[in-house]
Amino acid sequence: MALIGWGAIAQTSAELLQESAVEIVAVAVRDAERPRPDRPAGAALITDPQDLASCRPDVVAEAAGRDSVGPWGRASLASGADFVVSSVSALADSVLLEELRDLATKTHTQLQIQPGALAGVDALAAARSFGIDAVEHRIVKPPLAWRGTPAETLCALDDLDEATIFFQDSAARTATAFPKNANVAMTTALAGIGPAETLITLVADPAATTNRHEISASGNFGQLEVVINNNPLPQNPKTSAMAALSMVRSIDNRVSPIVI
Repeated sequence: MALIGWGAIAQTSAELLQESAVEIVAVAVRDAERPRPDRPAGAALITDPQDLASCRPDVVAEAAGRDSVGPWGRASLASGADFVVSSVSALADSVLLEELRDLATKTHTQLQIQPGALAGVDALAAARSFGIDAVEHRIVKPPLAWRGTPAETLCALDDLDEATIFFQDSAARTATAFPKNANVAMTTALAGIGPAETLITLVADPAATTNRHEISASGNFGQLEVVINNNPLPQNPKTSAMAALSMVRSIDNRVSPIVI
């Protein structure tokens, strides 16, 4: 396999995969000249998506940000490798989503959206076959976590004394406006009723100590209520540990004799 990016998610994934049968043949970075002694043994450092084919990975896992999904996704699928997406907000671009879907169909590969920091995505996707009427995804974070985003102009982050809803819109619009902080909005949308119909509610809560995701859905299948409180990765407090753990599970499931 190949990893796109060498930040906290990729590094944690590589470390946890050491005990598995997965071989990391390449790591894609922006600057190959910078020493990276901690990269997996034998893994080539590459900077150009066209270099993927020569590394011959059977799966490519992205953990490098929204802008990397298009070029690396195209190169991965065109070379015959499945492509695992972490920066799902990129797929709010419907043109890109259709392009990658069509390319995966043409090359008999898969565009895999890993659950990231979420729980219950498998149940939501399963419920779709029986019919889903409505989905709401509430993302609750401390005010500090919303700094550097449009939230700063939508509410007084430093003066909040209670949980405050400052944005509510479709998954497509939310992921576009908050590509990093609401990245998983598109995961919920693609698992369920789509980017336009999925309601996303963003909340700044001064009492919050974790990043919390609350997903509710209803339909012919019944009622789904899922809540997960995410602790941060030690290497990067802005990244949920579950984002890396979900990537590891997605990759390890490809070689494990028992898959759950």
